[in-house]
Amino acid sequence: MSTPDEGTPFEALRGQLQQAATEFADGPDALQGILLGIVDDVDRAVREPLEIFPVCHHSPASALAMARRLREKQPKVVYLELCEDMAPLLSELRNCRLPVAVQAFASEVRGFPAEWAPLSVVAPITEASAEYQAIAYALDTPGVELVLVDRSSDHVFQWQAGAAEPSGPDAPPAEEEAALHGDAVGVEIGDLRPRFAELEEHLLHHGRVRHWSEWWHQYVELPLGDSDHDTYRQVMLLIGSLFRRLAPGDTDRVRVDEDRERYMWTRMREHLSATGTDPEDCLYVCGAFHASSRVEEFGVHGSDTFEISPPGGSTWQHGLIPSSHASIEAQFGLAAGSVSIAATQWAKNLRRTRVQPYRLAGQTGAKKAAKPGRSAVPVAPEAPADKLSGFLQSPPALDRLDEAELRGWSVEIVRSARRNGYLASTADAIAVFETSILLAGMRDRARPTPYDFQDAAVTCIEKETVPGRRDVRRLVEILMGGDRIGQVGYDALPPLARDVHDRLAPLNLKLQQRGVQRALLDMTSQPELRQCSDVLWMLRHLMPHGAARPIMGERELGKQSVQESWDLALGTHQRALIELGYEGVSIEQVLEQRLRRAAYAPNATTADVLAAVEDAVLHLRSGRLADELGTRALEVLATERSVDGAPEVLRRVRRLLAYYRITRPVLPSWIESFAKTGYAHYCTLLPTAFTDEDATVRQVAAMLGFLFSMESLALSLGCDRAQLDLAFAQSHPEEPSRTALLWAARVHLGQLSRAELRERCDALLDNPLVVPAYPRYLSGFLHALEPVPHLADFVVEAVSKAFARLPDPVLLPWLPTLITTLRSEGADLTPLLIREAGRVFPGRLAALDAWVPPWEAVPEAPGAPAAPGAGTARRAVLLAAHPQTCDSLAELLGCEGTWEEETPEPSGAVLAGRHPETAAALEALLAGV
Repeated sequence: MSTPDEGTPFEALRGQLQQAATEFADGPDALQGILLGIVDDVDRAVREPLEIFPVCHHSPASALAMARRLREKQPKVVYLELCEDMAPLLSELRNCRLPVAVQAFASEVRGFPAEWAPLSVVAPITEASAEYQAIAYALDTPGVELVLVDRSSDHVFQWQAGAAEPSGPDAPPAEEEAALHGDAVGVEIGDLRPRFAELEEHLLHHGRVRHWSEWWHQYVELPLGDSDHDTYRQVMLLIGSLFRRLAPGDTDRVRVDEDRERYMWTRMREHLSATGTDPEDCLYVCGAFHASSRVEEFGVHGSDTFEISPPGGSTWQHGLIPSSHASIEAQFGLAAGSVSIAATQWAKNLRRTRVQPYRLAGQTGAKKAAKPGRSAVPVAPEAPADKLSGFLQSPPALDRLDEAELRGWSVEIVRSARRNGYLASTADAIAVFETSILLAGMRDRARPTPYDFQDAAVTCIEKETVPGRRDVRRLVEILMGGDRIGQVGYDALPPLARDVHDRLAPLNLKLQQRGVQRALLDMTSQPELRQCSDVLWMLRHLMPHGAARPIMGERELGKQSVQESWDLALGTHQRALIELGYEGVSIEQVLEQRLRRAAYAPNATTADVLAAVEDAVLHLRSGRLADELGTRALEVLATERSVDGAPEVLRRVRRLLAYYRITRPVLPSWIESFAKTGYAHYCTLLPTAFTDEDATVRQVAAMLGFLFSMESLALSLGCDRAQLDLAFAQSHPEEPSRTALLWAARVHLGQLSRAELRERCDALLDNPLVVPAYPRYLSGFLHALEPVPHLADFVVEAVSKAFARLPDPVLLPWLPTLITTLRSEGADLTPLLIREAGRVFPGRLAALDAWVPPWEAVPEAPGAPAAPGAGTARRAVLLAAHPQTCDSLAELLGCEGTWEEETPEPSGAVLAGRHPETAAALEALLAGV
């Protein structure tokens, strides 16, 4: 590094620091090198022909100094430390309400580890920031060019060290972090915080503050708020150089910082060379840390040895997303409420100094900008003067107490506390007022800061408990400005988001407004709302929970609601809607891409692919896509070797099969193949599943349900029933519940009669050694209702016998298991059991004493004579009394005939007498035998 020229304006300061280093240090070498190096850094940056403007992110002092300097200098080119690929989006800021974040997003990752996907970079922008002042000046001033010179979003990840930086000590709890920014990598202009932990601890201790944001507000923001340009610039350069020289040796982070500086200076020299712009007409806005750079590429006359690597193959999408003060604080490790306090300080600075800030024309949510007056004459550059010596030697200016402001704070915090359940009174307001002054005096401050007031309010009002959701610290943050949340305007939204708003316009709701709104859709009286319903169901599938939540109405295969009610919060979830726009130009396209991605994922199961098929039919009504995904489900089923997803496969295949049978004259070829393949597949796995400990009873029951419900279709398509017979012949379960399931399946196949099944169950109850395991048999019978629903009456009988005959030590521990099983796994089976129990048991309490269970009733003797009139009681009395239905059906079928008179006595086999041919044929057959 070159030695500074003799006669620089900082020679006096350099001599004083050298003398102090010799006096207070053991030797002049170590401390002298640091102090003199800081002066050299400041001198070098001040003498650079291209003016460097150091800033700190979201700093009101930096924003105020930037507004002043832009009006004085009126540069023709503004170089800004921001990702160069974000430049096209900056003009859309006028359509937004700040704060918002400029985002670069890549869903398809190329050249990076797959687990990094999706890649996201955000750069939040607030009104009280120097970068916004520079952007507003450059975009609304004719003849001014704005050039972003920092690395691209792709280079952010190319140069990433690999390990995520830990959250700052002032960061909020993990569950509240980055609520609006998600897991995006934050890019900020002017990250200015000590990287030497001992230095930060020393500053906080001697400054008598709790966290870094409070120290910066007290000792940098307030003193620099009224300083002139040269003083502000030199002090910020001094701070940046100090933090840079006292940073620990984190080689990865230092390498990235220096590469960024080389990148920016290389881009600026390329632009100056290409346009021929005079460096005196330019302004370089960057963080104070980078302004004190010592790389060889520094300056317009630096070396050109740095080569910029090309971006990777990832496709980047860019857009604006809403941000908030809380999200900025969480992502960059700032103290809670510090950005809101900075916004309040920015407003105070503007009122005190009467500086006219720059605002984009048509900015949403901003005050109307004043009409531009006569352009100021650019100030001729002067030789830099030493302002550091006077600033460092002068005592801090004492800001006198503003009693009116503090009194207003005290009254408002008590009013807010009472609204939130605190028992606060006027005495508490007086206590907060006096305690704030006391704390400020203890901390060597004449005027209480917002942080002093916050501590005083917590001490005097909160006491021991928090009656509501918000504590006093949060109430103070709201009082100081609250968490301001930005909004992206309609014109700045991506095409997909605008299309969603246009298609939902018939709802007549303010969809960009935050909060929950109720939408009522009556498709009978307003058929055009059917399209809105389609959009809402797709949004429910694509967006986070709560963005579109149905209150009334459902969408299932073969069903459509005539009325629906929705709770919509699209404004609250605006970021998610914007990020959908990065994936496609319409929600139908995005949904199709996601369904394909889910179906063709390496870990996709048959149930997952069938769910994608069902969604394709429900939301897209695309037979082509459903057939393609159905073929994929067939491929996945053939490769599965477990039965984990059998219940879900059964449920979805039944629904799809019923839907296609109703809506199509011919079943799709893929579902026919699925039935054949699934029949053979589950027949093969059935013997193993009956004995596999990893397979649950519910999964085995689902396999049987698939086999029994698809049997007729599979056999008609060429499958062999012998496969099923062999599978049951090879099944030998030992566990009681699976044994009961096998018995029920054999009843369905005709291999076991109901009488034999009842005898086996009675034998189990009669065997005292088996009685403790009987509830497990019942669990198997309950699961058997899935494949064999006609056994519901027998299951009711078995459960009733268990309640009647099982001893309490066996029955009572089983009851919770029965209830949880029916609730979690038998939700579809419970109505079947209740209906059957209602048919069997008496409907009135009075009839219960005389009621005899059907399975315990004594059967009649085979030769007992029938009761008189029994044949007449069985006649269709109702049909004879009301023959109109049969007459209408006969007329429809073209049949003619008359009703016969009913005889009081049985008339015998009248049909056989009228048509004796069948009896004669049977007689001839028997005679031949």
